[in-house]
Amino acid sequence: MGCDMLGFTLWFTGLSGAGKTTLAHAVERELRDRGLKVEVLDGDVVRTNLSKGLGFSREDRDTNIRRIGFVCKLLSRNEVVAIAAAISPYKAVRDENRGEIGRFVEAFCDCPLGTLEARDTKGLYARARRGEVQQFTGISDPYEPPDRAEIVVDTGRENERQSAGTILRTLELLGYIPERGSAAADTKLDGSIRDRLRRLGYQV
Repeated sequence: MGCDMLGFTLWFTGLSGAGKTTLAHAVERELRDRGLKVEVLDGDVVRTNLSKGLGFSREDRDTNIRRIGFVCKLLSRNEVVAIAAAISPYKAVRDENRGEIGRFVEAFCDCPLGTLEARDTKGLYARARRGEVQQFTGISDPYEPPDRAEIVVDTGRENERQSAGTILRTLELLGYIPERGSAAADTKLDGSIRDRLRRLGYQV
């Protein structure tokens, strides 16, 4: 599939500490190297600026995700790759954004809760377990994993390079970014990505 060089949204979802922001910036660097215009909307940064004052009720969380989605839609339709990295725990509002944006690729950073708690460099999970942090996704608030994500990376086992490689190759196969030979040469990776995309209805 050829690359059409139009804008699109790459939406990272997953629990806190699962690697969303790290991978978002890794992909951003690579896409800039390939000559694409890219903007990253990180959930924590957005809450400080665009969504200041919102809490963590379901309604407020959904409002926050809709705001990120709206900005992604504006960027995408102006030939920018918008990369969102936000927990975005609820499937309905993620799917709502998909419908609004159209050119939308969901990337699920899948990491077991136990692994995240063992890492927990900021101590957030430990504080949530002690009841010091309320409405913490994965502990006292639910997380709804996607069931039709174009990309699933196992950030509990994979390193940054491996996960980023899967993401970039998926975007290549979808025709959203120009190909680079090194990524296309991994036939095993190619096969697993193609199988996933075909199960979702893509012709690759």
